[in-house]
Amino acid sequence: MKHASRAVLCLAFALLTVIRPHRLLAQAPANDPVAAADAAYNAHNWAAAENLYSSLTKENPDNARFWYRLGVSQRGTRHLEPALASFEEARTLGAAKGLPGSLVDYEVGTTYAAMGDSSRAIKALKDAADGGFLQTDRLQNDAEWNSLRTDPQFVALANEVKHNAAPCEDEEFRQFDFWIGDWDVTSTADGISRGSSHIAKEMGGCVIWENWTSAGSSYFGKSYNTYNLNLHRWEQYWVDNSAGTIFFYGNLKNGLMDYWTDDIPQPNGQKLRRHLEFFNLGPGKVRQFSQGSTDGGKTWQVEYDLTYNRHADKTAGTR
Repeated sequence: MKHASRAVLCLAFALLTVIRPHRLLAQAPANDPVAAADAAYNAHNWAAAENLYSSLTKENPDNARFWYRLGVSQRGTRHLEPALASFEEARTLGAAKGLPGSLVDYEVGTTYAAMGDSSRAIKALKDAADGGFLQTDRLQNDAEWNSLRTDPQFVALANEVKHNAAPCEDEEFRQFDFWIGDWDVTSTADGISRGSSHIAKEMGGCVIWENWTSAGSSYFGKSYNTYNLNLHRWEQYWVDNSAGTIFFYGNLKNGLMDYWTDDIPQPNGQKLRRHLEFFNLGPGKVRQFSQGSTDGGKTWQVEYDLTYNRHADKTAGTR
């Protein structure tokens, strides 16, 4: 589950820790043992929760959620060996019902940490992190891990969990930040205005979103730029209001964002390859330089050469 969806993991965690299944809600009478168990669990009244979930697992032995919560409650009452057994029941049952194993691995690791078994705790935490565990708040706040917080293995795994939760905060995703902002764009050759652009970091830092508006015409376009973790490269997808699309890929080289296209068939029968470069010229200035080749890269023709000057009174937001 290394590449499991963050949304799926978050939903699964919510189902185990907060949300009661709708079927149980519909069937629950006024004096509902499930509601009582949930209330005790959410109040961290571990002794009461342990008793209630113990009864529920006897009545519903195939319910992975009940076993999971029983294990958490047992750890809360320091019944650590039974907690491990309950988590293994949850793992076995949950495997067929969409319960992410990384959640169980984390609980097992936390229980071993409470037992003072550092080796097994770290191993289980590694399994959780490798499986996509992303609950950084739990790892930061669960007291069972306090004795291991300075351990280099724990620190490395905590960083992996942080990456699972916010992968686009990695350094690679910040390489193109010099292009973020609100810009007046001019021709590099003569300084004549060519347009304006609003460029912002979006989707938790995963996308740099360009919004281009031309000066003196109705032409506008957008591009979506992101770092492809699988291919270890930057990619840009450009679309505009003339039905134009371009796909670029490349990398940051010596402070220069270096984008290329493949040889793309054109209406006239030729194939066009593009080379697009972004030069970071220091605070408040970026040069964008595009060339095209119709002979496989033997010769190149300048398509445009633009200078971006940042608005002094505006900054681009991050959402």
